[in-house]
Amino acid sequence: MSKTAAVVGSGLGGLAAAIRLKAKGYDVDIFEALDQPGGRASVFKKDGFTFDAGPTVITAPYLVAELFELAGKDMRDYIEMIPVDPFYRVVYSDGSQFDYVGDEERILKEIEKISPQDVEGYKKLAKQAEKIFKVGYSELVDHPFEKFTDMLKIAPKMIQLKNYKSVYSLVSDYIKDERLRQAFSFQPLLIGGNPFDSTSIYLLIHWLERKWGVFYPKGGTTHMVHALVQLFKDMGGRIHLNSPVEEILIDAHTVKGVKVNGESHLCDAVVCNSDPSFTYMNMIAPEWRKKHTDKRIKKLKPSMSLFVSYFGTKKKYDDIAHHTILLGPRYRGLLDDIFHKYTLPDDFSLYLHAPAKSDPDMAPEGKEAFYVLSPVPNQYSKADWKTLGPLYQEKILKALDSSYLPGLLDNLELAFFITPDYFEKNLRSVAGSAFGLEPVLRQSAYFRYHNRSEDINNLFFVGASTHPGAGIPGVLNSAKVLEKVLNER
Repeated sequence: MSKTAAVVGSGLGGLAAAIRLKAKGYDVDIFEALDQPGGRASVFKKDGFTFDAGPTVITAPYLVAELFELAGKDMRDYIEMIPVDPFYRVVYSDGSQFDYVGDEERILKEIEKISPQDVEGYKKLAKQAEKIFKVGYSELVDHPFEKFTDMLKIAPKMIQLKNYKSVYSLVSDYIKDERLRQAFSFQPLLIGGNPFDSTSIYLLIHWLERKWGVFYPKGGTTHMVHALVQLFKDMGGRIHLNSPVEEILIDAHTVKGVKVNGESHLCDAVVCNSDPSFTYMNMIAPEWRKKHTDKRIKKLKPSMSLFVSYFGTKKKYDDIAHHTILLGPRYRGLLDDIFHKYTLPDDFSLYLHAPAKSDPDMAPEGKEAFYVLSPVPNQYSKADWKTLGPLYQEKILKALDSSYLPGLLDNLELAFFITPDYFEKNLRSVAGSAFGLEPVLRQSAYFRYHNRSEDINNLFFVGASTHPGAGIPGVLNSAKVLEKVLNER
């Protein structure tokens, strides 16, 4: 008889894990708490507008293609990946802008427009990013880090690559113009990190984007989610929606199954795509947790959270990019308020997503669909979002109306938002973290949640808080790490 596995959660990490388990011959059930698959990558549809709830930047698309190849399928028969150009448009508070692209000749011209003296510095920075990529991604991203000696083995390379520095600090070694320093250091924010705190190993994101590009799946990230669900079903897998796991069943420190809606589902292995902090504290009795006690978990630092406003307009905005980073007048100070002081600043920087630039079907004809994302402190701030939410929404929309999207308020057709409450309650993420554990050095690799539980046999983890980390490449690679630790049993 084939081995059986239960996957808790159907985020992209959980779907990738389930597909890889099916390819290894497991009989697999996915249990999803929400009424649709995808987790953070779910979807909101209203009045003909389609809004991806979460991630919209697809990098390293080969990781998605690999999942289809495991079943003898071709991803291109399921998903059309549309290249996004520019990757991001960075707009500064002084009105200047920078198109962040992958082609070296073009990006050098963009740099020259802002700061000619930084052209040569960028060339050196790009070479450094490539070196970090070759170690941090090519050698480490899909390998388990279960022993401290695994960290010791790579420590010399990390020191040589100056990974003890923050992303912003290392960028500043090569780039002098403050605007360009911001353009080349904001990437950790895409995975929940502060550029002033995150280890410079995350500079590999820059080279990853240059190597494989930035894409948007036609139909939205939600289309990619449903394509993977269909692949999983075609392989014989089963997915159960509206099925929150209440307890992980354990006997003699070994997984026996999961309890869902009061019923026990027995299996040989459990793979959690749920937040490990939430899972350990709420689904596993304390007597089975020698290492992951509540006290130890509460010492970990969750990432920041997000305020996301989704809105549709009656008109199109022709001169904007698919992805726009709208940087406010403060950079370090703003991030210090969010990450260290846990206070909601009066000012903000924004990420504006306009999917209809690449896929017109995301909005009714002649109209535009958007979401605008603002990094905010997690629930350690104790902010009352029921009161603050509508006020913050109004503030952001007014700011866009008076700057990047003139006439927005007069052309607004619909608008709604999510706050840290959504991440905490709907997604069961501790402290309303939007990206799991913050990606600082002391919470990376060996120091992050392991992909195989140290406390309980046959319990595994994939997703943002596990090695290698958040972001779509991170969570998809966590499923590859799962395969390797499974093979060791």
